[in-house]
Amino acid sequence: MRKILIFIIFISQLYSQNIQKPDAKYISSGAVVDLVYKDKKLYSATDASCVDIFDTSTQNIIKKIKLSQTTDFMGDKVDSKVYSVDLIKDKILILSQAQKGARRIHIYENDSLKLVLPYTKKLFIAKAKFLDESTIILGLLSNEIISYDIKKQVENYRVQVSQSKFSNFVLTEDKKEIIIADESGDLKIHTTKDGSFKSKLSGQNLDNVFQVDTKNGIIATAGQDRKVVIYAPQFNSAYYKMSTFLIYSVGLSPSGKLVGFASDENNNITIFNTITKNKIAVYGENKMSITNILFINENEFFVSSDDEIINHYKIK
Repeated sequence: MRKILIFIIFISQLYSQNIQKPDAKYISSGAVVDLVYKDKKLYSATDASCVDIFDTSTQNIIKKIKLSQTTDFMGDKVDSKVYSVDLIKDKILILSQAQKGARRIHIYENDSLKLVLPYTKKLFIAKAKFLDESTIILGLLSNEIISYDIKKQVENYRVQVSQSKFSNFVLTEDKKEIIIADESGDLKIHTTKDGSFKSKLSGQNLDNVFQVDTKNGIIATAGQDRKVVIYAPQFNSAYYKMSTFLIYSVGLSPSGKLVGFASDENNNITIFNTITKNKIAVYGENKMSITNILFINENEFFVSSDDEIINHYKIK
């Protein structure tokens, strides 16, 4: 029995030593829902009515964009959850929770917060991103996508993607296509110019896809069926790797050669090479369920969770 116990301890220690620790930690205002990085600044959308902007050279918050609290269904004042954040030039797009479960959108520019889409529109938006300075694209919980002109305050088009529940979308780098993930497990690809359907990727994930990412023509998914799927449509190629737990988040490096995914119940992140399929390393010390895996280059990435701590890792 003593030998067995010693062996278990040894294996446990060996396993823990193989899990890489963060190189730095950032403390945000609340649980982190969305992350964006640009020009050595990290933008953190939180559930605490706030978008935090970090200077990554000092790891300090240099600005907090505060949104007003909202009223819940019981009439109580509560913090407004920020669902997504995006950037174009000097403009920051902020999607947040408003009254009666509806959503509102602000643009922050020149130290001023401007409401561009009020909650009275009664749009239940899950994600919003810039297409250009005057156009945003919205993903609704009803699995509709809307192209919205923020200057004219009109919809350019509205498309029903499918009858399955919406999960996530990602834009290609040129913003000409949008890839939508939902509970069916299939990915639907539409053009952003007019919303027309282009193609579907299917047969890999067989349940809800929580997240999707794309870089350099490679597409990766995070599946409820414990699969991380790698698609390379230009080569008509697809494969998956199995995890021991639900995969809540996925992220690709800029080249698409590396992918990270939330790989177990301990909220560790596994990185592997999408070409060779070889595992690079496992990264730990994330306390809660993973919300974002954001590569800023081929050697560094950020990980956020349902916690105020954002971990920064370097691949060594």
